[in-house]
Order: sequence, then structure tokens, then C-alpha cells
Amino acid sequence: MKLRTLALAATALMALSTTARAADKAADRPRNIVFVLVDDLRFDAMGFLTPGLKTPNIDYLAKNGVYFRNAVVTSSLCSPSRATILTGQSPRNHRVIDNNNSSEEGLIFFPSYLQKAGYQTGFFGKWHMGNDTDAPRPGFDRWVSFKGQGTYFPTQGLPPAAIAAGKRQTLNVDGQRVDRAGYITDELTDYAVDWLEKGRDPTKPFFLYLSHKAVHSDAEPPERYKTQYKDLDIKLPASLANTPENNQGKPLWVQNQRNSWHGADFPYHTDKPLTEMVRDYYRTLSPVDESLGRIMASLRKQKIDKDTVIVFYSDNGYLIGDHGLIDKRNAYEPSVRVPMVVLAPDLLPKGTTNDAVVRNLDLAPTFLELAHVEKPVQMEGQSILPVAQGKISAQDWNKQDFVYEYYWEWSFPQTPTTFAIERNRVKYIQYHGVWDIEELYDLNKDPDEMHNLIDDPAYLQTKIELRHSLFTQLTNKGNDHVVPFTEKTSSGLVNRDQSGRRAADFPANWYVKPNLPTKMNGLFPDSEAKAKADAEGRAYFPQRH
Repeated sequence: MKLRTLALAATALMALSTTARAADKAADRPRNIVFVLVDDLRFDAMGFLTPGLKTPNIDYLAKNGVYFRNAVVTSSLCSPSRATILTGQSPRNHRVIDNNNSSEEGLIFFPSYLQKAGYQTGFFGKWHMGNDTDAPRPGFDRWVSFKGQGTYFPTQGLPPAAIAAGKRQTLNVDGQRVDRAGYITDELTDYAVDWLEKGRDPTKPFFLYLSHKAVHSDAEPPERYKTQYKDLDIKLPASLANTPENNQGKPLWVQNQRNSWHGADFPYHTDKPLTEMVRDYYRTLSPVDESLGRIMASLRKQKIDKDTVIVFYSDNGYLIGDHGLIDKRNAYEPSVRVPMVVLAPDLLPKGTTNDAVVRNLDLAPTFLELAHVEKPVQMEGQSILPVAQGKISAQDWNKQDFVYEYYWEWSFPQTPTTFAIERNRVKYIQYHGVWDIEELYDLNKDPDEMHNLIDDPAYLQTKIELRHSLFTQLTNKGNDHVVPFTEKTSSGLVNRDQSGRRAADFPANWYVKPNLPTKMNGLFPDSEAKAKADAEGRAYFPQRH
């Protein structure tokens, strides 16, 4: 019996050893990489998370790969987030801080390092940086892009006379102007698959960056999906309701944004029901899922699917009425959280959920490690492979703070400059240049951020520590604290619905009698002693040592 037990144990050890050797061997070879970036995709907008939503190919990735449910972006806006993905740097360092005219001068995009390592690289889709130009960028052997936001359809945005004359929106294909031919998601996928199958050198590893316009507003599906989800029950967030309970503890700017371009009461200055906007959003995601299926089918056809890592991600999150808001930009969970699913056969586990807080800052170092390229010194993120493979626990990985920065954009002035830090699932948010309150949420107890704990005595020390840590970590590479901005050329989208909500009032506890002994207390750093003085109505002066 003992001999049989020993034999079984030896067999098990040999199997484990064989598996380990196979994993090590798999890790030894540079991987092909397909990076699929969706625009404005909400963290839960995937079929395996939202009942009724049909995304079979995204779901396949989750079933056979790793789902990172705590993926986040360091700035929830198209251009800054994309610059972070490409450079591995935070906005305060790469300086692409809004969607207007941030310069790309001096930036090195990670595909350039892949090229030097022998990779062939292709970019297909929305670039959205650098003064509305779609010119080819360094680091890519194949280039297919369009100016700015682009359009869903070839004649969209053109005057009737131009359409009648045969004018079409165009793509920049390797520096040449080419007329658009179809629905944007399908068309970009056509180019990507053609490059995969006919345009690259099959003897070299490749990096394919498919950057969709979808599902950016105003989301418009192709004809084949126009009526999809017509009977789907759209569940909007409970915090959408404009009630005293929901507004309690929320900054004035949040309450005032309800009736604005980025508010649920006046969404994009229309009266379109929010439920129908969400339906179109989901309908526009369906071609993206189809596109992913076509990419995977091409990899299988070429028998390279086992050698290819697929990363599915979004440039920022999206609110669908959360706290009365739509779109993104702010530091609330639906804005900063993004979907992330990775399929890496023989390299990562199958069908698992990983709790690591993965940032867009970490993507470039990860892609470089997959290619066996050393991370450049300017990159601030770190490769997620160790935590994805289980060599580091998510708990140990998450010991680093998540720092968020968004810089006020004059064209959409509803959201102020926003800084936030999250540590151990407690999030502190402050705003720059506005007369408003701070926010503090314990996401362990309050994942929907409904109860602002900023003045809760039990969280006083946490607030003090996070404030200081946020300030310390927001220094740029020159060790300075600088708020960058770009030139203002108009008033921006400032309108409000004339029959809608008026401006919000200041918090009730800000209205006080004149000449109080506590009138100067707000200037001094928070502490237990100051809180005691406030409660007792006494003047407070910090002790000097």
C-alpha cells in the first residue's frame, strides 16, 4: 500500500513538474499580442456580468482566460488614457491632459520598443491625440486611422450636397487618404484581419492594436442591430433618482451637473430617454463582439491562436445615470473602472477572476514583458504577469495606492479638476479650483459611493493620511506639483435645460452666524484637537513645536 501511495505521489510530482516546465517554456517565447481597445465601455457591459446582454466572444475570453474585475484608469478621458496606455506614464508626466490639443512631442510609444525587438506592429482605429491629425505615428508598420472622434458611417457629418457629389469620410492608410466604405467597426476589422492574414511577415511576432470608435457617444449601431434589445429591461442605477437622500454628501458640482451636457436630466443636450441611450450603447457593442470573434477566427485559421495573447480593455469607464451623471471624467467607480479580460493560452490560468487593481499605466510594461523587452526607466507602471500568473497574490499587489487625476477641460467645464487616491478600498477625492466639499468612501461597505464619510470622526485619521499621500504621489517627474491646461478658445458646452433643475445650494453646515470663535479654524490642518475645538465652538490654533 505504501509503495502504491509513493508511486502515485511520484506520478503527481512528475505531472506538476511537466506542467511547470511547459509553462516555463511557454513563457520563454515572445508572444503575438492582440490589444482590443473599446471606447467608453462600462465595467459591467459584458454578457457574463449583465443578464440579457449578448457578447459571446467577450464571454469566451472570460471563460477561457482571466477576468480582472478591478481594472481601472488613472484618468477617465479618451486622450489622456490612451497616452497613458501608449507611454506607461501618468497624465502629469506625458502631459496629454485633455481631448483638445495636447502635444505628443517627446513621447515614446511602447510599440517602438517592440519594433526594435523584431515585432511587426499594426494600428487600426481611433488615435485621438495630437491636434486632430490622423498621420501615421512612430512605432507602427501598418497604420489605419481617422481624425478625432471619427464617425460611425461613411457619410455621417457631411452636408447633403457633398454626399450627392460622392464625398465620403476618409481613413489615413499608411499616409494615404482612402474613402470610407462601411460601418466603422466592421471596416477597421476588415483592415486588421487583412493585415493578420496577408500583410505581415509570418516569420515575425506581431502586435496588433485594434482601437474601436465604438461605443462612444452618440452610439449608433449598424442596421442589422437597430432593433436589438428593444424588449430588454434596462436597469438604471438607484443613485439616478434626484432625491435628498441621493444628493446628501454630494458636491455642488455633481448636483449641478445633472442638468448639463454630462447630466442624466439633459444628456448631451437632448431629451432622449436614458434607457434608449443605453440600448443603443449595447447595440453598438454587438459589432465589437463580432469583430473580436473575427479576430479569433483568423488566429485559429492560421494556427497561431495558442501563441497569441488577447487583451480586451476600455480607455475609460462610463456612467449611465449613476449619481445623476452620464459619460465619465469623474473619480466615481463607474467612471474609473473598466472591463479587462485576457486570454493567454499556456501562460495564464483558464476561466479565473483576478482581484488585482490593474491600471492602464500597467499595460505597456506588460506588453513589453510578453515580448521579453526590458521596461524603460520613464514607465511608471509595472507588468501584471506576476500577479496574473499567481506568482504574486492580488492582496500583495494591491498594497500600492491607486492615484487618479483628471484636469478640467474648458470645452466640457461641468467636471472640475479631480484628484483621488484609493487605499485598502477606501477612496478619498478632492477637487481643485472650486468651492466645494471633498469626498471619502469606504468601498468595502459602500461600493456604490452613496455615503460620504469626509466629516465622519471615525475616518478623520484616514482622511488626513490619504490627503497627504495623494499630495505626495501627485508630483511629476520634475518633483513638482503642477496643474496643466490647454488654451481656451470658446465658452464650451455650458447650456442647461431651461425647464430643468436650478443650481444646488451649499451644504447646510456651511451657513453659520457671523463673528464665531471658530471662524478661522478652517485654515488649519485637520486633527483630533481641532475637531474637538470645532465641536465645542472654540477657536483653534495648532501648537507650534
